[in-house]
Amino acid sequence: MHLNEPQNDDPRKLRALLNKVVSLADDHRLTSVLVGMSGPEGELIFPELVDFVGSALRIDDAIFRMTRNRAVLFLADADRKRAQEIIERIIDAFTEQFATVESPAVGISYFEVAPGMEGLTLKAILPRLFAPATDCH
Repeated sequence: MHLNEPQNDDPRKLRALLNKVVSLADDHRLTSVLVGMSGPEGELIFPELVDFVGSALRIDDAIFRMTRNRAVLFLADADRKRAQEIIERIIDAFTEQFATVESPAVGISYFEVAPGMEGLTLKAILPRLFAPATDCH
């Protein structure tokens, strides 16, 4: 299984993903970004978008599907600006490829993990990724 295949069968995989982010920051001095993506309840196109995003990620990146309408992406060796560019490009490609589909309503939040950050836990990060005031496309 590649890292960028959607994973949703075990919450321990999400913890392992966070551990990888922290390790890259601390051991290799690389900044990475966690991206929270959420869709409206009952949105039929959002799961398709998550699958599309997963197929477009680099091998070093990863995606974890929390629920039908929530996913966490890990973008290795990227800062927030680069992460935004990547996500925008992928969403634009999705809308171009599926021209009959309207641009999906998706909430997007970014959390940059830089070297030296202390106390990073899922309990601290997830509320930031899925706060009500997320950027929407």
